[in-house]
Amino acid sequence: MFDVDFLVDRVFPQLNAGLWMSVKLIVPSAVFGLLFGVIIGIVRVFGKPWMQRVANAYTALFRGVPLLVQLFILYFGLPNIGIYLEPYAASVLGFILCSAAYNSEYVRGALLSIRQGQLSAAQALGFSTMQTLVSIVVPQAVRRALPGCGNEVVYLIKYSSLAYVITCIELTGEAKVLASRTFRFTEVFLVVGAYYLFLVTVASWLLHKVEERFHIPGFGRPRQ
Repeated sequence: MFDVDFLVDRVFPQLNAGLWMSVKLIVPSAVFGLLFGVIIGIVRVFGKPWMQRVANAYTALFRGVPLLVQLFILYFGLPNIGIYLEPYAASVLGFILCSAAYNSEYVRGALLSIRQGQLSAAQALGFSTMQTLVSIVVPQAVRRALPGCGNEVVYLIKYSSLAYVITCIELTGEAKVLASRTFRFTEVFLVVGAYYLFLVTVASWLLHKVEERFHIPGFGRPRQ
């Protein structure tokens, strides 16, 4: 079923180009999605009432609207009000906004899991609210949220394949173009599936190492 010459001469070179674009989509989206997710999660728990309402509305909006619809709005809708984004910029922005909403929920749950006694003890020692958050609450919450946020990275790897619908030609987009030209869909998309499996496997391994490195003493270690 597999034509080695076809794979070597056509499939791998074209898919490797798409793979590089996928990586350029995934890495900044994962980093800034986590960063903004942590900030939004903190605001949802410790912010002023109006800030909590805004953060909760943001989370509800971007978790409730399908990512594909968000990408269409960013790329096809914003030009109607004079805002034009390149396909890559629209894709990354959409991924960051969506990922941040989900990460904020993981962080919010982790923050709420911190025992009230720790906050009371910090206040008794003279810590300000900001010192308590920075020194005690957030470091624990981020580590507790790592499994959930890591799972969001895995999701991000897979839904990065939606970028091609707004003409950001990444791995899936390159595969679609190649398969449409050669009509060899089975071979092309089996290789694409292997590429995504490789990305997810590497990301899962790295995330597991991060969890091991930053695990909270007394809460056990991730299984080997």
